[in-house]
Amino acid sequence: MPKELLLQVSPEIAANTALLQEHLSKQIKVGVDDIQHIAIVKRSIDARQKAIKVNLKVVIYLQGETFQESSIALPDYPNVTNKQEVIVIGAGPAGLFAALQLIELGLKPIVVERGKDVRGRRRDLKAINRDHIVNEDSNYCFGEGGAGTYSDGKLYTRSKKRGDVTRILELLVAFGATPDILVEAHPHIGTNKLPQIIQDIREKIIECGGQVMFETRVTDILIKNNEVQGVVTQNGDTISANKMILATGHSARDIFEMLDRKKVLIEAKPFALGVRAEHPQSLIDSIQYSCDYRGEHLPPAPYSIVKQVGGRGMYSFCMCPGGVIAPCATSPGEVVTNGWSPSKRDQATANSGIVIELKLEDFKPFEKFGALAGMEFQKSIEQKAWHLAGQTQRVPAQRMIDFTQNKVSASIPPTSYVPGTTSVEMGQVFPGFLSQILREGFTEFGKSMKGYLTNDAILHAPESRTSSPVRIPRDGISLEHLQIKGLYPCGEGAGYAGGIISAAIDGEKCALKIAESLNL
Repeated sequence: MPKELLLQVSPEIAANTALLQEHLSKQIKVGVDDIQHIAIVKRSIDARQKAIKVNLKVVIYLQGETFQESSIALPDYPNVTNKQEVIVIGAGPAGLFAALQLIELGLKPIVVERGKDVRGRRRDLKAINRDHIVNEDSNYCFGEGGAGTYSDGKLYTRSKKRGDVTRILELLVAFGATPDILVEAHPHIGTNKLPQIIQDIREKIIECGGQVMFETRVTDILIKNNEVQGVVTQNGDTISANKMILATGHSARDIFEMLDRKKVLIEAKPFALGVRAEHPQSLIDSIQYSCDYRGEHLPPAPYSIVKQVGGRGMYSFCMCPGGVIAPCATSPGEVVTNGWSPSKRDQATANSGIVIELKLEDFKPFEKFGALAGMEFQKSIEQKAWHLAGQTQRVPAQRMIDFTQNKVSASIPPTSYVPGTTSVEMGQVFPGFLSQILREGFTEFGKSMKGYLTNDAILHAPESRTSSPVRIPRDGISLEHLQIKGLYPCGEGAGYAGGIISAAIDGEKCALKIAESLNL
């Protein structure tokens, strides 16, 4: 019978099949040749001690025991060409996985996406990086695949209680992701590989009779007797359906404004906001691995850090080892930062959002905007940063120690942020209480991670799109909007997810609830 084993080995052994086989043969007291196959089920790195170890969960098959390479196949999706239609607004992970689930349940999704397909988006990303031109419908946040497509593809979630994480990962593997994502403790696809997977999902939706409409921005949701009837697009076209999944992402401000105008119930929601800090990856490696050189068998080191400062949480967010910082504005007249890593995480720098928890009372200066107060607070910081940095896509920047000492940096070295930086005292970007918490927090971070607090680290501002500033309330059981029948607020934009996996899970849940309401 195959043996399941938990063990710790050196990075060199973990990376070499022959060495691992030799190690395991001694562990279970058999000859090396007696081992037919080693299946690695889980893998993680333990860097808490100076001697770094790799945690492995393995299943060992001896000669004569049946081992069959498992293959993950897609569900047997039916053709839904003539089935009942459901409008899905947004082609991010929530919308795409909702569409796949609808097909599996025998319903026809009509996916309406304001942005372009994954290939078309590239030209607009080039324009924002090189020419400082922001296309309001096609950028790092909007377009096929949503914000995750070109801003990293991290698949780690703490939201195990939200739903079946393994199912989402297996679907991604079936659509072309590496099976390693089923094994790694912190799975990651990479910005360079995710677009093809997203394209394959779209092609499957269309093959099964669903529709995917690009460059189609929803300008109105038709409601009669508190029930959805359909949507109106920017061209004046009407798409009719009485079931609708609203999965527009955390940056669809025009959708929030439209709902507010129509008196559809929405709420201000706290979120987190701060800066994106970039260090040399070699420095983070030396801190995390306690060595001068990490060697060829260890991946670029990540970090995760949380502190309570001034009664608020300050923490790392969307940390990107071997990655770059990207411009993520969605309108002219604002600047926004985010980070991403290619699949190999082979860039020379590491970056992370360093953000502070906000509270509803922080939005008091914007209370006249009602449920949009948090959104207006967010906009005000992005617009101030744009002005301070020179009214292009350059961002305010400051060396980390200089920031803690309220000192404008005499120079800013080139960073991974392609549009460029302007040396600014960051205290001008944020309200005073946020600047003070950030200053104290970086000092505390430096105590926990020796070497982290350094002028070799460059802060870029702002990191402001951590989550939606609005929640669209829904019933906890039916997942329908509390006021509008047939409307299913979904994913990050509605305030019910935080990342690719949790958004995909929420999309599936909304699709299942629609089928349940139709007695399917």
